[in-house]
Amino acid sequence: MADFFKHETAIIDEGAEIGNGSRVWHWAHVCGGAKIGSGCSLGQNVFVGNRVTIGNNVKIQNNVSVYDNVHLEDDVFCGPSMVFTNVINPRSAVERKDEYLDTVVKKGATIGANATIICGATLGENCFIAAGAVVRGDVKPFALMAGVPARQIGWMSRFGERIDLPVEGSGEWVCPNTKDTYVLNGNGLEVRETMV
Repeated sequence: MADFFKHETAIIDEGAEIGNGSRVWHWAHVCGGAKIGSGCSLGQNVFVGNRVTIGNNVKIQNNVSVYDNVHLEDDVFCGPSMVFTNVINPRSAVERKDEYLDTVVKKGATIGANATIICGATLGENCFIAAGAVVRGDVKPFALMAGVPARQIGWMSRFGERIDLPVEGSGEWVCPNTKDTYVLNGNGLEVRETMV
């Protein structure tokens, strides 16, 4: 049996899988089909649906609902009150539960407070979604996205710092913290890790 913390006000339905060292805080609700990894933190008033997978070391801040068909990989950060959706054209009078679209948030991605992720998108590894942004499609790895609708305004390192390179073109940038080298080729960014 996994060893995790559950606040006395939290509701965890039978069948939910929660990994070691995870913490489920005040008034959170985890549905029975959810699969949550180790070392995660689910803040106050977080909801996790049945058809949801959450990796290891994921931080979900207060007032976030992770609805069915949303999948968060390891090390994802979801800021306070950010929003996921799972139906592209909801109507109260029309049943669309068989039309849910998958949303995938790749390893290390950050989603800022009050941002909205429209369903069907894949957010690339280590991308950074600014607070209040509205994302309507796929996001490249390391891309910094801002605005309504969101557009790419730059790049962010794995360490969480702005990379001094244009959105498109060529060039290299070395992270002052990790010494990793980021290489821009056209409109994509790759990282060369520093060997220790």
